[in-house]
Amino acid sequence: STSEFVTIIVGKSVITSSSLVPLKRVVVSSTNLKIKQVRTSFRLENPLKSKSKMAGVETYKLGDWKLQSGQEIQDAHIAYKTFGDPASPAVIYPSWFSGSIADNEWLVGEEHTLSPKKYFIIITALFGNGQSTSPSNSNIKPFPKVTFYDNVRAQHTLVTKHLGIKHARAVTGWSMGAGQAYQWATQYSDFIDIAVPFCGSAKTSLHNQVFLEGVKSALLAARKNASAGSCEDGILSAGEKYRTWTAEEKEVGLKAFGRVYAGWGFSQAFYREKLYESVLGFKDLEDFMKNFWESWALSKGTSNSQPS
Repeated sequence: STSEFVTIIVGKSVITSSSLVPLKRVVVSSTNLKIKQVRTSFRLENPLKSKSKMAGVETYKLGDWKLQSGQEIQDAHIAYKTFGDPASPAVIYPSWFSGSIADNEWLVGEEHTLSPKKYFIIITALFGNGQSTSPSNSNIKPFPKVTFYDNVRAQHTLVTKHLGIKHARAVTGWSMGAGQAYQWATQYSDFIDIAVPFCGSAKTSLHNQVFLEGVKSALLAARKNASAGSCEDGILSAGEKYRTWTAEEKEVGLKAFGRVYAGWGFSQAFYREKLYESVLGFKDLEDFMKNFWESWALSKGTSNSQPS
């Protein structure tokens, strides 16, 4: 039964689209559950305050990690944080695009479906997020291309070889975390009972790639570089070598990153109805752009030597 996880979709959390993927070839979605609309309260924390939740983050050494491309990440590690009793059914909960481990914690708690009293919850960090092996915490230049397959294989190694888990109740994730949940469902289908991806897809759409090009180009422009294309790195200037970002480049680039993201992170209706004022408590649009979006983006570069 997947009923225990339906509250992830329709309970206290604001989730606008989702799908449950039981691995017995039965697909349960928000459509055939006849869920028409979810209205609930939603409180966004100040992104700069999330750093207090960094306590408890651990790393597991993977060694020289061979990638799907044939390249490898030398001396790789994966960052993770656990909640609950290891004897309880395990739930794997990967991070999302630009997300840290702390950014996943809002769904974990005794009052939520992901309760540490009921499950052993493992939040894992993507390669490149600044906590697992990333451009910002390694000397690997240029950083190799890493796929969902590579990340999920690392997560599987962590939970089986290091944490000693033989079977998991579920894997869940939001956005890029949902993509990893789909990957788990195909890559290690016998290892988990159900996959619960929400607000995400199994493959990055062309429309999503356009968005990613926008935020990436905003970052690169701060150091006078251009994008080399979708799914590619930046183009270095003639004679330029990979180097650490300056403090000014980080600040300018990350602020631009946040403002570009603002048009994608919330809907037209959100802005039209000025919910940033009535719901989130900002005094006007510029206050929201500066003290939510810019602050959120800047929090991605304060603990690392450069944006990852």
